[in-house]
Amino acid sequence: MSKILVTGGAGFLGSHLCDKLLSESHDVLCVDNFFTGSKANIRHLLDDPDFELMRHDVTVPLYVEVDKIYNLACPASPVHYQHDRIQTTKTSVHGAMNMLGLAKRLKARILQASTSEVYGDPEIHPQVESYWGRVNPIGVRSCYDEGKRCAETLFFDYHRQVGLEIKVMRIFNTYGPRMHPNDGRVVSNFIVGALTGEPITIYGDGSQTRSFCYVDDLIDGMVRLMGSPAAFTGPVNIGNPGEFTMLELAEKVLATVGGRSKLTFLPLPGDDPKQRQPDISLAKEALGWAPRMPLEDGLKETVAYFRKVLA
Repeated sequence: MSKILVTGGAGFLGSHLCDKLLSESHDVLCVDNFFTGSKANIRHLLDDPDFELMRHDVTVPLYVEVDKIYNLACPASPVHYQHDRIQTTKTSVHGAMNMLGLAKRLKARILQASTSEVYGDPEIHPQVESYWGRVNPIGVRSCYDEGKRCAETLFFDYHRQVGLEIKVMRIFNTYGPRMHPNDGRVVSNFIVGALTGEPITIYGDGSQTRSFCYVDDLIDGMVRLMGSPAAFTGPVNIGNPGEFTMLELAEKVLATVGGRSKLTFLPLPGDDPKQRQPDISLAKEALGWAPRMPLEDGLKETVAYFRKVLA
C-alpha cells in the first residue's frame, strides 16, 4: 500500500482520483486550497481512515512524506483561471517547482496533469504528442496555456538533470459528475441552461469542435500512466477522440434533458481554438488505454448529477 499525495484533490478530477486510489487500498493525502475545489466533492471520504485532507496552496512549499505525487492543482476553466491570471501562472509554475522539489527529496514518482491547451489553436488535426503547438504567449488564455507548458518544461528538466521519475499527461476536455456548475465550460453551461430553461449560448457559429472524455475513463488513463514503466515519461494524450461540433453537443444535451431551451449565438472569445481532438495512438500502445463511455451515456450521468445539485 502506497501513501499518495493528490494536489487539487478536492476538485472535479482530483476527487474522482482520490476515490479510485482509495478503492485500490492506498493511503491518500488530499491537498487543496479550495479556490475551485469543494468540500462537497470529498465529503463522502472524510470518515475513511485511509483519507487525509489538508488545506494548502501549492505555491507554498509542502513538507510531507509520500511515495507518489499526482499534481492536479490548478483552476482549469477559463472563468476560474482568468479570475486571477497571475495566481494561475504561479499555481502552474511555482506549484510544479514545489512538487518537483518534494518528489526529488523523497525520490517519489510524480505525475503532472497537463492539458491539450499546450497545443493552442492547432494547425494539425488530430493533435499528436510530437506537435509543439501554436500558442499565443500574451493572449487572454496564456496564463493557463503557458503555465502548463512551463510546468512540462520543469518536469522534463528535473527528469534529465536529477533522474526524477516523471509522468506527463495532456488532458483533453473532460466531463462528468462533480463538474462545477458555474465553471463556464461548455458541457456544464449547456446542461445547466437546459435544466433551468435558460437560453443555451453558443459562441461563434457552433461549428468549432471539441472531444469529450468521461471522467471515469480519464482517471483510468491517469492511474495507468502512473503505473507504467519508469522509462515511459509521456507526454501522452488522454482524451476521447470522438469529435463533436458545439451545435451537435447542444442537441445531445437537449435530447438528454428534454428541455425547451432556445439557442443563442455570441461572438467567439479570444484565442478560442477552432478544433480539438486527441490522437490517442500512444495511449493505446503504451498504456493499453482507450475511453469506453459513449457521450450519450456520459451525458445521462452528468445530467443526473446536475439535477441533484440544482435541486
